[in-house]
Amino acid sequence: MFSNRLPVFLAALFGGAMSSAQGADLPIAPEPIDYVQVCNTYGLRYFYLPGTEICLKIGGRVRADFRVANFGDSPNGWDADTDASTQFRARGYLNLDARTNTEFGLLRTYTSMWFTNTTGAGNPAGSDARVTMEYAFIQFGGLTAGRADSVFDFWEGYALDMQIETYSDEEVNLFSYTADFGNGLSATLSLEDGTQRRQPIAGVGSLVSANLYGGHKWPDLVGAVAVDQAWGSAQVMGALHHVYVNGSTTAATANGTLGWAIGAGVEIKAGRLFGGGGTMLALQGSYTDGASGFGTTGWNGRITDAVVVNGSNLNTTKTWNVFGGIRQPLTETVTVNLDAGYHNVEGGTSAFDFTQLDVTPNITWQPVPGLLFGGEVQFRDLDFSGASGLSDRNEIYGTFRIQRTF
Repeated sequence: MFSNRLPVFLAALFGGAMSSAQGADLPIAPEPIDYVQVCNTYGLRYFYLPGTEICLKIGGRVRADFRVANFGDSPNGWDADTDASTQFRARGYLNLDARTNTEFGLLRTYTSMWFTNTTGAGNPAGSDARVTMEYAFIQFGGLTAGRADSVFDFWEGYALDMQIETYSDEEVNLFSYTADFGNGLSATLSLEDGTQRRQPIAGVGSLVSANLYGGHKWPDLVGAVAVDQAWGSAQVMGALHHVYVNGSTTAATANGTLGWAIGAGVEIKAGRLFGGGGTMLALQGSYTDGASGFGTTGWNGRITDAVVVNGSNLNTTKTWNVFGGIRQPLTETVTVNLDAGYHNVEGGTSAFDFTQLDVTPNITWQPVPGLLFGGEVQFRDLDFSGASGLSDRNEIYGTFRIQRTF
């Protein structure tokens, strides 16, 4: 009997073993893979972060500059043995833009930072390296919070403005809200870091100091109404700025005051004047009282927000500012730009009165998309009041740049 069952037993044994072996050789189903997918919702170069609805764009820029320091009237960048008369500067940017649509509107975070190394910056024998946070903000519907462009700023130049600038361009920490009324019309109200725009409070008479500003008590309140349409854009803006004197350590008894600024600007897509593309024209003006930092972010070192006289009287500085520019493509790859501005300052006393004229022409060549070669000359004329004890002077700067944006 046993001999009759042996073939059956062996068949079952080897059949089970072969079945197990065959089962072990079967491929195991792979885990699902999240492939990177293109996101077309917000324009080119966005992609979905795998496993999310977040669309991300990664970008950057590299600049290589050769700078010639001021070689105008003395004192300048060439009249002392210790001057860093020429400089090389390398700067790299990294930009991250993340966007998601929600039931409340667009949710966006944007970060931009740069890394700079400048030879001879403050140390003719060495170099200066630093990291700067340019932008870091959250947008949710009409709300913007973080570090972003000041709501007061409108036109920010056509020329490269490599060493000095004539317009107002300030990144600040802020909380702002924008209401969109349709057809390109919007209004924005913003609370902004008041220290970003500060110019010194000077002291004269019995109280002489480089800066008599106290601590930060109240943020700047900034508002703007803007329109952006096919013909171009325009903006009307205003700001309130707290001018606060530090009396605890300087013995100044002057009370603080409320500075203010108003401005308006327009930028026009002027169309083709001659050859190679569309002409852009811009003009902006502003008036400030105790808030000189809203006039331009390119002031020379004589500017103030106010002057304390004899420790008790606070006289605010008043400025008139008019600036603008033109961008004219000559061919598909060559463009000429010109920025210019005039600034008139009535200081808290006549010793701080002056006028400032800035002119910046340049020419750029973009042989391929994203790559730019540019040469620029910048001129500044400074006329000081006789009471200042300073001599009028002209300043001249030159820069050559190669830039790749991606």
